[in-house]
Amino acid sequence: MAEKNNKRQLIGVVIKDAMTATAVVKVETVKVHPKYHKRYKVTKKYVAHNEGNQYHTGDRVVIEESRPLSKTKRWKVISKA
Repeated sequence: MAEKNNKRQLIGVVIKDAMTATAVVKVETVKVHPKYHKRYKVTKKYVAHNEGNQYHTGDRVVIEESRPLSKTKRWKVISKA
């Protein structure tokens, strides 16, 4: 039987890769104001597991939810976008 994947995936840009096996990824989303209906960008930083330091600053990557790997790491870098 095929395994079902319910993990969230986001696309963002690596903004820091100085740590060992860790990258900080900035994800930008567009929201709409409830009253004025104006669109605006919201950015959030995620600390993601970067196996083998494959991805570097400026790379556009796909990150996926995972089990807690440390105090702040709850995401894994899957591939380049």
